Amino acid sequence: MNNWLYILYAILLAIVSIVTGEIVTFVMLGFILISLRNIHSTLKEILAVQKEKG
Repeated sequence: MNNWLYILYAILLAIVSIVTGEIVTFVMLGFILISLRNIHSTLKEILAVQKEKG
């Protein structure tokens, strides 16, 4: 994922959290989304390596 997309997510989460007043909830949601995206990227890399071997 491109760095600008992370920035866009952060801005959107910040706007929603300011409007709703649930800052901690949306910060945690942001961390979860980033973690899931990193896991997805890692799994795609592992799959690509496995396809090259077999």
